[in-house]
Amino acid sequence: MNNQVVHDYFEALGRTPQSAEITDCSGTQVPFSDFFHRLIDWTRASHEAGNSVLFVGNGGSAAVASHMAIDFSKNAGIRARAFNDASALTCLANDFSYEEVFSEQIKMHAREGDLLIAISSSGGSKNILNAAAAGRAAGCRVVTLSGFSADNPLRKTGDLNAFVPSAEYGFVEIAHLALIHAVVDLAAGWPAWKSAAGKLAADLVEPLRVVRTVGA
Repeated sequence: MNNQVVHDYFEALGRTPQSAEITDCSGTQVPFSDFFHRLIDWTRASHEAGNSVLFVGNGGSAAVASHMAIDFSKNAGIRARAFNDASALTCLANDFSYEEVFSEQIKMHAREGDLLIAISSSGGSKNILNAAAAGRAAGCRVVTLSGFSADNPLRKTGDLNAFVPSAEYGFVEIAHLALIHAVVDLAAGWPAWKSAAGKLAADLVEPLRVVRTVGA
């Protein structure tokens, strides 16, 4: 392996998050920046109404779900949870099926006005599709993150959908993490949102309450 291969790898990886195609519930293309504006508004509105942000995902996407649930809770002061408890997953897989491990939890815990973020690299995982349907039935807003094939079914289920056009599992998973992590960072006033005059573009995003501590 030569240095150019390593360079090319990280260059390709770095381009992946911004390659995401954003669509709404009708399949209409949405500007890339609107994904962040809308999601920031929706998470804030959900929290202020006494609701929560809910995350679901399998495997690497489950890790993204858990990571972002704690970041939203701790760093942004937004109520959030990921449905990844081992006892719950094994109980529901045993009593129902693995395809229902998230949808059954959503039926138990979701409330009208919650925001569900459903993550699947392929966009075809049946339990994630069932979770999106259960969230919709419960009166949740639904946001999806998917990849691989442009015609994956998950991409058609959300009020807002981020599709990463890559067949590389790692690239898709990292892009999904970057996209959701940016919601917290940009809402907190990350410096890229500053104008040329150095003033925070407060008309774009109003900072969430952010607590930064060592080890965060």
